[in-house]
Amino acid sequence: MADVRPGARKARLLLQALREREDDFLRFTTDLRIPPTSSQAERDLRPSEIQEKISGRLTDLQRAKDRYLIRGVLSTATKHAVNPLAVLRDAFTGTFWLPPAATAPA
Repeated sequence: MADVRPGARKARLLLQALREREDDFLRFTTDLRIPPTSSQAERDLRPSEIQEKISGRLTDLQRAKDRYLIRGVLSTATKHAVNPLAVLRDAFTGTFWLPPAATAPA
């Protein structure tokens, strides 16, 4: 029987893969070391994407730039085992956290 709807074959193949490899697809639900997505950058952008989908736009270009800057700094701080709340607190008191300088390979 031929697939009638456009994309029906892709949907069927996806469902088949989900059925056959359920443990692989859902591993993040039982092993908390595995994030639900593969990209930290993707997770950093998700809240802004949701706002854009809900409102149809980001409110202001400068506000969007500021939001991405804050999200990036907090994400980087987390990668360096620095408490993101401490980074925010210190920023409000005038002490800005910067990541350690990258060292060039010898």
